[in-house]
Amino acid sequence: MTSTLPAPLPPLHRIPSAPCAAPPPVVLPDGAAAWRVSRYADVREVLGGGGFTRAALYAEEHDDRPSGGGIVDDPELLFNQDGPEHLRLRRTVGRAFTPRAVARWEPWITATVEELLDGLVRHEGPFDLVSGLARPLPVTVITRLLGLEGDAWEKIGYWSDLAFTDGSHSAAEVESGLADFTSFGGELLALRRKEPGDDLVSGIVRAADAEGGIPESQLVRLVCGMVVGGHDSTMTMLGNVLLYLLGERRDAWPRLTDVDAAGLAADRLLHLVPLGEDPGSLRRCVAGTDLGGVRVPAGAIVVADIVAANRDPEVFPPAETDDLFRELPAPTLAFGGGPHYCMGAWLARLELRTALNRLATRLPELRLVPGDGGVEWRLGTTSRGPKRLMAVG
Repeated sequence: MTSTLPAPLPPLHRIPSAPCAAPPPVVLPDGAAAWRVSRYADVREVLGGGGFTRAALYAEEHDDRPSGGGIVDDPELLFNQDGPEHLRLRRTVGRAFTPRAVARWEPWITATVEELLDGLVRHEGPFDLVSGLARPLPVTVITRLLGLEGDAWEKIGYWSDLAFTDGSHSAAEVESGLADFTSFGGELLALRRKEPGDDLVSGIVRAADAEGGIPESQLVRLVCGMVVGGHDSTMTMLGNVLLYLLGERRDAWPRLTDVDAAGLAADRLLHLVPLGEDPGSLRRCVAGTDLGGVRVPAGAIVVADIVAANRDPEVFPPAETDDLFRELPAPTLAFGGGPHYCMGAWLARLELRTALNRLATRLPELRLVPGDGGVEWRLGTTSRGPKRLMAVG
């Protein structure tokens, strides 16, 4: 296949990963020592909890605990907790993201996509697929789920940019903006207690009150984490997938007009195209464990290399990589695994499938604008994707 992808940055699906092998010692970007786990079975074991946890990463007795700051390394964030506290907090929102619950949202998500595409098809010249679709779609969805006014999406987009900053914001701006974001989460919770509705935050309040004993600070982090996770990850995912499809897999575009085929492709693309270039999902080994034939000592940081695991040739035959319309032979690890499996996985799948199906149907001749000027990259701390993706239809 001929690649028309722009330079200088390679697309995420072309980022090389080290071969799957027994865990070797590595050094993380911040200088901390760790063990890299790359084989599919080993990564699943690490993500499964048990002897490997997120919460232990931030234990005060360890000098090598993550110190990146910001929302990602907040110990009170749902993703950074384990055990009973994690389960209690997860129960407050988990029922809202079951496959059955998400399926009820399909009509208005489809209507949202159609409305955004109405704006794109009116363009006589090139248009930006990020500002026209990949960015507003997830923000509109999360805004509606939270029961917010329509004009709130600009603030949500801004706060998400700060939470996963690409370095274009000063440290003072990030600190001030995220403080405002935290205040927003607290005020929203207070408002929903006073005036409950059918939105997601009202459901969290009711579930938390029934559960009892959950600190308010954790609920605030939960709301803020859903906002940025639901926006940033989906925006990055959709931008990277469109870059790959329109740049290298234009042959697959006509088949996406079939809803079932678009669903199969969405699963394959979520598996194939990572969100970023981070070394992997970190855990700490809480008890010495034999992993892939190697003894990992208690207290060691372990890097679960999800990208490598999703390319493990023993599980995912390389010969199948180009077939976007074949079911995966094993569950993808793109959404993690174990107790921290992404609650928004079904929603992400639905948004991607719907966007691809309706785009291919409404814009069958859609193509990228040729040359380096058609793509501008967003270089996040935990994700990377097009900041601008120019196309013609």
